Amino acid sequence: MNTYDLFVIGSGPAGQRAAIAGVKKGKRVALAETRNVVGGVCINTGTIPSKTLREAVLHFSGYSYRSIYGLNYRVKEKISMDDLTFRVQHVIKTEIEVIQSQLSRNGVEVMNGTASFQDPHTVHIAGPDGANLIQAENIVIAVGTKPAASPKVSLNGRNIINSDQILELRELPKTLIVVGGGVIGVEYTCMFAALGIRVVLIEKRPTLLEFADHEIVEALSYHLRDSRVTMRLNEEVESVAEQEDGTVVANLESRKKVSGAALLYAVGRSGNIEELNLTAAGIEADARGRIPVDKDYRTNTPNIFAVGDVIGFPSLASVSMEQGRIAVARIFVDETVRSHAEAYPYGIYTIPEISFIGKTEEQLTEEDVPYEVGVAYYREIARGQISGDTTGRLKLIFHRETRAILGVHIIGEGATELVHIGQAVMVLNGTIDYFVNTVFNYPTLAECYKAAAFNGINRLARFD
Repeated sequence: MNTYDLFVIGSGPAGQRAAIAGVKKGKRVALAETRNVVGGVCINTGTIPSKTLREAVLHFSGYSYRSIYGLNYRVKEKISMDDLTFRVQHVIKTEIEVIQSQLSRNGVEVMNGTASFQDPHTVHIAGPDGANLIQAENIVIAVGTKPAASPKVSLNGRNIINSDQILELRELPKTLIVVGGGVIGVEYTCMFAALGIRVVLIEKRPTLLEFADHEIVEALSYHLRDSRVTMRLNEEVESVAEQEDGTVVANLESRKKVSGAALLYAVGRSGNIEELNLTAAGIEADARGRIPVDKDYRTNTPNIFAVGDVIGFPSLASVSMEQGRIAVARIFVDETVRSHAEAYPYGIYTIPEISFIGKTEEQLTEEDVPYEVGVAYYREIARGQISGDTTGRLKLIFHRETRAILGVHIIGEGATELVHIGQAVMVLNGTIDYFVNTVFNYPTLAECYKAAAFNGINRLARFD
């Protein structure tokens, strides 16, 4: 039986970062991965495939250039699934090789097999080459999630699918029903709509992406409607059935019926815990398979930590990596490692992108914080005109008295990159005046910060 200082279950962003962090501390580290390739859901079916698919959609559809060359502009007239997946498979293959190289270079022992606990220090690995038992002083669970299932929606892998099965579509549907107005559902709605596919989006809540700034969500909703997306909000699916002619019908609880060539079910995800035998480790997950942890990512079993999507919100690859790093630092009692949890950015790869950091107007209003807002529009920035994105906007929220930056909210292409400027200023306790007094390259979208800062300060001046 092999023994390790640290054993990691799962090779996604959280597991990979945890394993390498352990090696950097001079520990003997091993990692188990159920798939025959590393990278977890992030690389193989989730983040990387979906974002690469988005890039392929933007390229072939000519979406970014329609404001310049006309609404009918396309790089390729008849776009196929093969066109889109070619780029996706190339990126997946490359990313798997990169991760394999990183783990090997750092001396992490990788085991292929399904892990299950025998007790808090012993794990059974069932792999293609037989079974193996390992013992570890400390264990990190980073198994990620899978699409949640519903008895109301029976998947068939052909035209009733979940988000992990998108790349298995043989051809692009002419019409699509998307059930779920969360991040995954809205991202795929935008992609298919950009291809000219008629999409009906069904969401049981009264608004999409309810955790985001309402003004930004309203702007996205406008873009969706402008792309001929039909949104059925405050509606819930009662049942789904495939008809004899191959079409799919979603029956809503309100007695409405929605028909399409295919249906994507994207309502939540649940933890990949079925094979772990958590009971043997003294751990109990909630109904959605999420493992409770404390601020250091320690479970109720002292030597076992859990990180990444399996612990729940925010379920971001970037945050998962940081959780893996922090957990290992706490395992080996390194209090020098710090993280700015209050300044984690959110990136939503809709079309156009959304990214934000800090508080929303709604949160600040509820907390009775005196704030002001400055807004800049891409259409008023030279780079916005050059790139053809004239619909984006950047919103700065700052304290009326101290002028400290409280939030940055962006919708528009490049938002997920642009937000990091605001992130740096927030973390370093900067004020709105930083943007006023700073020179940005011209022409760039970064100029939006300066324009928004002037807009906000001018609003303050009205009350002086």
